[in-house]
Amino acid sequence: MTQLQAYAIMFFTGGFLYCGIELLARGYSHISMFLAGGLCFILIGVIQFVLGDSASIVSQMIFCGIMITGIELAFGMIVNRQLHLNVWDYSGQQYNFQGQICLLYSNLWFLLSCPAILLHDYMEYLLLGYQIPHYRIF
Repeated sequence: MTQLQAYAIMFFTGGFLYCGIELLARGYSHISMFLAGGLCFILIGVIQFVLGDSASIVSQMIFCGIMITGIELAFGMIVNRQLHLNVWDYSGQQYNFQGQICLLYSNLWFLLSCPAILLHDYMEYLLLGYQIPHYRIF
C-alpha cells in the first residue's frame, strides 16, 4: 500500500469518527465536519512527527487539543460566519470565542485526542508498517 492510499484511508477514518462523535452528541453533523475530522486526524501524525519520539502522551494531547480547536475555529469562521450555514453556535457556552469554539469542547478535544493518537499510531502500524511508539504519560 502506498503512503497516499494509507493516509487517504486515515483521512476518511478521521472524518467518519468526527461525524460519528457529532451524531452521538447532538444528533446531526455536516460535511464540513467530515473534512475537519479528516484533516485533524492527519495532523495528529504531523504533531507526533514534529514533537519526536521523546514527547509524552500528555504533551501530544495538549498540542492535539489546541490543533483541533484551531481547526474548529477556522472551519467555523468559514462555514458559519462567511457562508452563513450555521452548523454550530457555542454562543450560549461559557468562555466561547465568537460562538465558534469554547473551553468545554476544547477540553473534550484534549481528552478525545488520546484515543485518536493511539488509533493513528495503530493505523500507521497496520497500513504502513511503522513501529508503534513506546508511550510515556508525562
